[in-house]
Amino acid sequence: MSKLKKEDQILVMLAFFSISVGLWGNFRQLWLEANNFSVTNISNIISIGTFISVLGIIFVGKYIKLDKLKYFITFTLLIKLFNMLLLLKLNNSLNSALINTSIAIDVLAEYIIISSIYPLITTILKNNTIYSKRKLTEYLFRDVGVLIGGLLIGKTIIGIFVNYNVCLFLSIIFLGIAIITNVNLRVEKLNDIKKDTKSFLIKYILKSKIQILYAIYTFIGAAAMSTALGLKMLTFTNYLGFSDGDATNYLLIIGLIADVIGILALKYLTPKNDYITITIKFGIRFIAYTIAFFSNNILITLIAITWSILISTAYENVCDGYYINGVENEYQLRYTNFRYIIRFLGEAVGVFLCGLMYEIGLRYMFGLSAIFMIFQIGLAYYLIYLRRMEKSNL
Repeated sequence: MSKLKKEDQILVMLAFFSISVGLWGNFRQLWLEANNFSVTNISNIISIGTFISVLGIIFVGKYIKLDKLKYFITFTLLIKLFNMLLLLKLNNSLNSALINTSIAIDVLAEYIIISSIYPLITTILKNNTIYSKRKLTEYLFRDVGVLIGGLLIGKTIIGIFVNYNVCLFLSIIFLGIAIITNVNLRVEKLNDIKKDTKSFLIKYILKSKIQILYAIYTFIGAAAMSTALGLKMLTFTNYLGFSDGDATNYLLIIGLIADVIGILALKYLTPKNDYITITIKFGIRFIAYTIAFFSNNILITLIAITWSILISTAYENVCDGYYINGVENEYQLRYTNFRYIIRFLGEAVGVFLCGLMYEIGLRYMFGLSAIFMIFQIGLAYYLIYLRRMEKSNL
């Protein structure tokens, strides 16, 4: 670890954490269903947990300084660890109130950690490439966690039948490794000057038309994605007829291919014209979702889901990097927290709507998502136009 660059050490910690998240998160919905929670209950729990995460991130942005961020991440990792141990014990307990609370805490801790990684990295290095590396590390190793779950679920190993609770236990082990890795990080002491929050909001948000529109774009994009895919495993197992193992393996293969596409897009496949990039990432998805709604065909719906996942990790540098890296380092934690607040609010709304549409019918999840995407794509194109105008005026 000591021979690695500091930013790479953080990415190693993120890798172990993402394996844990992938292994447990992939089966969390099914674990809840196995504990007699309805789909509506599950979507509500996750939605509430995501909303609470917004409050947690606001707390981080207001009270946690950059030079204390590593220690706060360690503390949050430990909270998540003990909470997951509690969930392990609560399996089949029928204690729905405590499970609800524990799941909300699990989502809260996960999102606080995820939102804090890039601000920690920017204390060492900040550019579009390291931003994409951070995203790709999260996506890739989350899929590694899904792979582990897919290979083990339903098998009997050394006399132990691997069910959702065993996957939870394995997730706890990887989380423990992430904690050890984070404790051993050596981040140099920072001269962190606490800036006035009002100054940050005025300078980077309220006075910037681009940033205001980017915040709206982020909210709508998160809502669109979560409305269609907020309950992926339940959709695959209950609507598309996959077993939990087949659903895991399918999502894993598509996720790994998506990681490869993301890497290739970063290095070789990003068009020089950003409008084309947005059309590839979101325009084709919109068309697929629209056809899935009107056709109400299972195969077309599966194709729409597949394309959406395949392109999910690609072009992050174009879609997000420009706006994030336009903020000075001393404001980076606040800005990243602000962005995650907007995103998680969108996810909370999307997952809630996904649960409602799920009860009505599969097609309505994608039809509503397509409506959100009309506004998302329009904003994305307009933001590119504003960026070009701003650049030409310099």
